[in-house]
Formats: sequence, structure tokens, C-alpha cells
Amino acid sequence: MDNKKIAIIGGGNMGLAMARGILQTKWANPERMMFAEPLNDRLEHIKGIAHGIKTSHSNLDAAAWADVILLSVKPQIMSHVLDEIKPVMKDSKQVVTVAAGVTTSFIEKKLGGKTPVIRAMPNIAAVVREAATAICPGKYATEEHLSIARHIFESVGIVVEVEESLMDAVTGLSGTGPMYVFQILEGLSDAGVKVGLSRDISNTLAVQTLIGSSKLIKETKEHPAKLKDLVTSPGGTAISALHSLEKNGLKALLIDAVEVAAKRSGELGTQKKD
Repeated sequence: MDNKKIAIIGGGNMGLAMARGILQTKWANPERMMFAEPLNDRLEHIKGIAHGIKTSHSNLDAAAWADVILLSVKPQIMSHVLDEIKPVMKDSKQVVTVAAGVTTSFIEKKLGGKTPVIRAMPNIAAVVREAATAICPGKYATEEHLSIARHIFESVGIVVEVEESLMDAVTGLSGTGPMYVFQILEGLSDAGVKVGLSRDISNTLAVQTLIGSSKLIKETKEHPAKLKDLVTSPGGTAISALHSLEKNGLKALLIDAVEVAAKRSGELGTQKKD
């Protein structure tokens, strides 16, 4: 977009997923991308994504080179990274952060000036371009900056815009959400094995059941409760299973998990190492 150069600071799974999505949707070509990452083996892996991607051990060099800087680092080291790149920051550069709990105002204050900041919360499904991402603008971000962020994250899934006060809630729900799904799928797979299925067949059936059920909700736009009622016939297997789920508090457990994760996201935002 407009020949902007993008630097991704942090070569973990999320950073790599973002790079692949950006390249696959041709938002930028390899020559307009740079990675900053301290580990040599990660840098070598990154070079294999596409010919022409620039790599560096220096966060400062990456930030100096780029127009858009994507901070894909843990919240615990965000303050240190911001201190590193501050000398080369200009108001014309845009920062996009995916660190849980770290506010736009914290980043703005650390960098000084009027740096436009977009805060985002994708999830690990970005690896297969099926992420759910929420974004929100900082004080100095314009609609153009939001548009750039949307393009980046739409390359790996769907994007919604929320108020920043809701970003911890997003982190608890969709940011952490894949873990809940993995736990549920593992439980279903184990259950299938317990009632006599092989592990492979049990896994296959459990995964496809989740995919099909999710697609049914997405395409019909029906409330999950309505679809649940469609499959719980009188005296049948589904209503018997539902009774067990309700008795053991599955929904309450999920609500508690999202609430705890959202709270932890807020705590991470207060643990700033200055």
C-alpha cells in the first residue's frame, strides 16, 4: 500500500504469521519488509519465507528503515523495545502493537512526539489466516492509520474495531480463545477414545464437528442457543448430553476463563518495566 516499508520487531509465531499474510495478499513485497529478531536461528528461518526480506538483530535499524513498525513482542519487554527505537521515531512513522495489555497511551508517552499508534489483538489462528483481530486507535492515529492496520490484519483473518477500554475483554475472549478450543477438542477426542474410537478417527470427527458447527453459525447468523435447540430432540442423546454439561457447569467455566484472562491482560498492562 503506497509503497510503505514495514518492519516487524519480533520473529515469533505471530510475527511470522503476519509476514506470510502480508506477502500472500501482496500488501507489501519482500523488498519492503524487514524483521528484527535477536536469535540467529529465527532470522535464518525468516529469510526462508521469501527471497528479498531484510533481517537484522537491531530493533533500532529496523525502526529507522520502516514507515510502519509492527511490534510483535511480549508485554514484559515492550518498554525496553520502545526505549531502543525512540531515537529514530518520527511522527510520520506508524506503530502497530499486538502486545497484550499495553495501552496506546503508554507507547505514545514512551516514544514522545505525536506518533500514531494502533493497538491490535489477533490470535494464533493468524498462522492459517483465520485470525479474529480487534483494533483500536491511539490519540494521534487517523482513519488512514486505521485503514493500514485493517489491511495488515485482514491479510490473516477478520478485523473488528473496538474502543480501547474493551481490548482486555477481547484478549480474554478471542485472543486467548484458541486455547479454550484446543482444550475442548482434546476433551472430545479423549471422550471418543473412551467410548471405543481410535485416536485418529476421534480427532478427525471432533475437529470437523467444530468446523462444521462454527460454519453453520457463521452462515445462518442464528444464535447458538437456537441451533442448540434444533438438535436437542425430546428424550434424545443431545438433551442427555446437555444435561451433563449444564450439571458440570461448562458455560460457567468458560465465562470464568474469559474473565480471568481479561483481568490478566489488564495486569500485564500495569507491569511496565521503565
